[in-house]
Amino acid sequence: MDHSPAADIPAIDDIIDNFSLLDEWDDRYRYVIELGRGMSPLSEFQRTEANKVQGCASQVWLATTARFDDAQPVLHFHGDSDAHIVRGLVAILLAVVSGKPASEILAADPIALFDRLGLREHLTPQRSNGFRSMVARIRSDAQQALSDRPTLVAMPDG
Repeated sequence: MDHSPAADIPAIDDIIDNFSLLDEWDDRYRYVIELGRGMSPLSEFQRTEANKVQGCASQVWLATTARFDDAQPVLHFHGDSDAHIVRGLVAILLAVVSGKPASEILAADPIALFDRLGLREHLTPQRSNGFRSMVARIRSDAQQALSDRPTLVAMPDG
């Protein structure tokens, strides 16, 4: 099932389809920026040092919430950046991982998708490294959510 991370970010399948319709890199670049502009900004309250992603040339913030409905935590991410193109990359990444169970996030390969969309070859090495830092942060949050999940204790009959 494909989950859209938020009403303001298209589902990843739609993003991939739209990329396939755009032949020129300039059009793709504009589309990435458009995706970023479509995201709701983070509140100043969420722009904390704890939410800041280390290893990015631009400022990037990722706020993570986990819901423990079942045994599997589901993570929701909200992100923002001070750079237009990076904000668009955040939108693409969130379309891949937000609203998914932690184990699915850990199994996903956003970097392969990044390559498949041709983003690595058209962005600076700093932007590519920043994308890797965002992925590492999201994976770390997913791993932490799995560690933090409540354990069910069987009660004796009686």
